[in-house]
Amino acid sequence: MNASELTSKTPDQLRDQLVALKKEAFNLRFQQATGQLENTARVRAVRRDVARIKTVLNQKAAEAAAN
Repeated sequence: MNASELTSKTPDQLRDQLVALKKEAFNLRFQQATGQLENTARVRAVRRDVARIKTVLNQKAAEAAAN
């Protein structure tokens, strides 16, 4: 997921995607705790995607407040 892909989405779409990623992160943490997690790199990727979405949402909010 690129930041350029995220900037073209609406804030509602970003929030929906954020919720989905947080659910996935929860499931990955649960799998890791029970020893069922196979792809450990996915945890890091999801965390970074969440951070990217939050950053883009904050940028859009700041831009809207400035106007």
